[in-house]
Amino acid sequence: MKTVYINATFFAMDEENNIFENGMMIVQNQSILYIGEHSADKLIGADQVVDLYGKWVLPGLVNAHSHILMTLLRGIGDDMLLKPWLETKIWPLESQFNTEVASTSAQLGILEMLKTGTTTFSDMFNPKGIDSDAVMQTIEKTGIRGAFSHTIFSLGTEEEQKLNLMQAERFAQNHKMAAHGRLTTMVAPHSPYACTPEALLESLRISKENNLMIHIHVSETDYEILDIEKRYGVRPVEHLRRLGIFDQPTVMAHGVILNDEERDILKQHDVRVAHNPISNLKLGSGIADIVSLLDAGIKVGIATDSVASNNNLDMFEETRTAALLQKGIYKDATKFPAQMALALTTRIGAEAIGMAHTGSLEVNKKADFITIYPYDKEHLQPISEAHSHLLYAARGSDVCDVFIDGKIIVKDGNCLTIDEEKVIAEANRLQNNFSR
Repeated sequence: MKTVYINATFFAMDEENNIFENGMMIVQNQSILYIGEHSADKLIGADQVVDLYGKWVLPGLVNAHSHILMTLLRGIGDDMLLKPWLETKIWPLESQFNTEVASTSAQLGILEMLKTGTTTFSDMFNPKGIDSDAVMQTIEKTGIRGAFSHTIFSLGTEEEQKLNLMQAERFAQNHKMAAHGRLTTMVAPHSPYACTPEALLESLRISKENNLMIHIHVSETDYEILDIEKRYGVRPVEHLRRLGIFDQPTVMAHGVILNDEERDILKQHDVRVAHNPISNLKLGSGIADIVSLLDAGIKVGIATDSVASNNNLDMFEETRTAALLQKGIYKDATKFPAQMALALTTRIGAEAIGMAHTGSLEVNKKADFITIYPYDKEHLQPISEAHSHLLYAARGSDVCDVFIDGKIIVKDGNCLTIDEEKVIAEANRLQNNFSR
């Protein structure tokens, strides 16, 4: 099927930041065959011509770090610091999860992501008490692209820790090429504070043997820095470097507390950072210095973290917050301009999580794109300033249509792959069963 999309403004989000007004995009075999100026000649041989009636078209957004199995925990444990939040609220509640809860929570989170324009995500989940394979099958049916990763913990008995590692390795082997490559996984040791050096070394082995990226929380709070220094005599980044973790492609979530020496290490090892501005603010963890990371040549993606610490998955809001925070902490409005911020939530974000085949509207990239109809939205006027509105005014609820692999997943704001009414009803029923 060769489909031609016409009568739209296409924001390519490529390195040149090309914008094609009254442009044209041709999709064939799940990929982009042409993107550029309208040409009547290119309509010849089309199986389908889709008139977009003046919509804005941009690449699907990329959420570089999430926890969709925590979606049912939205609003639980508000106004707490990270350590007590995890230990007294989140981990005890997650221990009550079963496969039904996990699958419903995953669907609810993906539903929110899809309807707000996210087409690609990278996630790590707590596997305790659930059938991880069944949850992955549920995710596959939604049509989303991403990496869903089994978290490795050094918690519980020695036998429980061994079992966790065995399950993580099996999951990595079975799902590194899922849904014909639309889904994959990473090796996800939770953090330097929740994993022993032995568990981190096992994570490294699994990663190398399966040619997978590592996804890990690092340098999120001042407490973590002090804790790791007390345990191992060095800060978290150096601890992981010495263990060889960074010898594998790695994306580290947060990176709130970093110094110049650590940024040099991340650059040397091509470690990528998933920046979670709203979650870091809500948990009181601090504000990551993203400008310094970018100045050092480090790839950064924007991310929401879980809705338990956010409390939504709107990447438009997340990206706007990221940009405004950098301007605020530097007291310099020129820092982190709109084009750069949007690149981090599209093309560069995709590169950061090892998915450079998406994230921009370019020939041979996957046909993952979203549309916005601006003409009936007061906050997107005047239309002529669209390049500004996409960062400073747009919101997830503005998204009309979502395409992944050229297939329509959301049409006119309605998700076609998830029974919205059923999932919402099930989420509320199951959440009421939690013992708090």
